[in-house]
Amino acid sequence: MRLRCRAPGKINLCLFVGRPRDDGYHSLVSLIQPVSLADELTLDPADGDRDEVDCPGVEGENLAARALALYREAGWSGPPVRLTITKRVPVAGGMGGGSADAAGALRLVAAAAQSEDRVLLGRLAQRLGSDVDALVDSQRCVIAGVGHRVIDLPDPVPFGILLVPSAHRLSTPDVYAEHDRLGLGRDADELDRLTGAVGGAAHDQTLFAERLLHNDLETAARSLCPPIGGALADVRAAGAVRVMVSGSGPTIFGLFPGAAGVAHAQAAARDLRGRHPGAVAAAPVGREYARPEAA
Repeated sequence: MRLRCRAPGKINLCLFVGRPRDDGYHSLVSLIQPVSLADELTLDPADGDRDEVDCPGVEGENLAARALALYREAGWSGPPVRLTITKRVPVAGGMGGGSADAAGALRLVAAAAQSEDRVLLGRLAQRLGSDVDALVDSQRCVIAGVGHRVIDLPDPVPFGILLVPSAHRLSTPDVYAEHDRLGLGRDADELDRLTGAVGGAAHDQTLFAERLLHNDLETAARSLCPPIGGALADVRAAGAVRVMVSGSGPTIFGLFPGAAGVAHAQAAARDLRGRHPGAVAAAPVGREYARPEAA
């Protein structure tokens, strides 16, 4: 049987980052919102006697392949499979595309195994990365600590999102290193206060107060990739009420509130494509959007 699912990219509606810990990781607080710009994953029987992963256009280590291997190591003995990934989420763009693919791979192999063991998926996702754990359910959530504390939230009220990918790529470790070099990390007490503030604002089903719509990594991303500044200005001029870098960048997003926000974002994307060919409108999505199904 062929199975398929979407692997939605994400935006960070806020991202507050602490100072580096002794183990090199950073504590953080973030609200993650999956969006309708998504990779497409399909799972088929393999032609040979081993699992295969095909992701055209992406070179190097594939996190989805590691997810599949970890599920095997956890005890799954199903027949060999072929995982095919069609990329739509920008690569190295700050939207968690690789993590979303790994999370989607876990959902697909669990469906193939007819398993509903969410605890197992969470344990494997944590071994793959903090964003993977947050994206397994493809649900709006707050993450805290080093990303292994995940608090699922209800789906938000409707709003539109204008996404502007960049021709440049940024390495997440490089952006964190620049953030540290600039001395921008927050202390632990402040992160604790922000965890409560972010969770409370998100539960109200409203867009955040202006002070909470913030990305601590934006300064570092702009330092490493100056063209981000022009993209931010262009999206702001297109009418977005708030413009931010997504995650570690360099993808930019703008927010258009309300039920009419998607149409406004679509119009803005059309207007911007002369300068930013990849501009696209999106909307927030929840777990139903990413649920595996028979193809």
